[in-house]
Amino acid sequence: MVRPSRSYRVFQGVNGLVLTLVVIVTLYPFLNIVARSFSGERQIRAGEVTLWPQGFNLTTYEIVLKDAMFWRNYGNTVFYTVVSTAVAMVLTTCYAYVLSKKHLRGRTALVGIAVFTMFFSGGLIPQYVLITSLGLKNSVWAIALPNAISVFNLLVMKAFFESLPTELEEAAEIDGLSTYGVLLRIVLPLSKAVVATMVLFYSVSFWNSWFSAFLYMDRSDLMPVTVYLRNLIQGATGGSNAGAGAEQLSQVGANIQAVTIVLTALPILCVYPFVQRYFVSGVMLGAVKS
Repeated sequence: MVRPSRSYRVFQGVNGLVLTLVVIVTLYPFLNIVARSFSGERQIRAGEVTLWPQGFNLTTYEIVLKDAMFWRNYGNTVFYTVVSTAVAMVLTTCYAYVLSKKHLRGRTALVGIAVFTMFFSGGLIPQYVLITSLGLKNSVWAIALPNAISVFNLLVMKAFFESLPTELEEAAEIDGLSTYGVLLRIVLPLSKAVVATMVLFYSVSFWNSWFSAFLYMDRSDLMPVTVYLRNLIQGATGGSNAGAGAEQLSQVGANIQAVTIVLTALPILCVYPFVQRYFVSGVMLGAVKS
């Protein structure tokens, strides 16, 4: 076994130190937010909270979690995220697979149309008029359809599909698979990494989205939890009622932002470890035999 050189050991030490510092800098804000969410108002205002709660306080959590509207809006968020992500993945995958075929006629024009929308849009008012005229207000489609394709995600999937060996698809076509059969039985199983990544990207985007619902939903029972928590913050800072007592909200105004961040980020943080393994897995290992 070859012994590592001194310079390489120095590199490993410096690299480990830098990565450790990056982890600390990245992790500190999250731990601070969690600590603030469980801390008392006076300790937060005094700047005494760092990584550990001071003046342990569960008042804000009790106010939010006891409200039936919170759970209704939370269920709406889960439903909107699942449906919107499914629609986005189907459309993005099909579009990206088509664009990955270099023999496709009009391929350059289709790519140009997609890229054009990254820099130019019809504007908020025309989009609102369109959604209203189509009768999509107060429905999940008002959230899912306007944001169904992210051009960035589309281009990433297109580049990934282009990197797949064409010999695999040609062999599948010789065996009698149709275009959809090749996509479903050959391409997608080899694309678990990029599919999992795109699912995560879309899920996070739709989970954190609030403006579309705020714009197209007229009833409070149809709002996602992000709008509920926005109203809760507004009630704590502006004195309005957002489903809880105004006096209670004024007492917990100092840590309510931390509580809202924890409640909205927790599901994504729970899902992420199950998706992360696809980022580093060698999905193409052994796919082509020499």
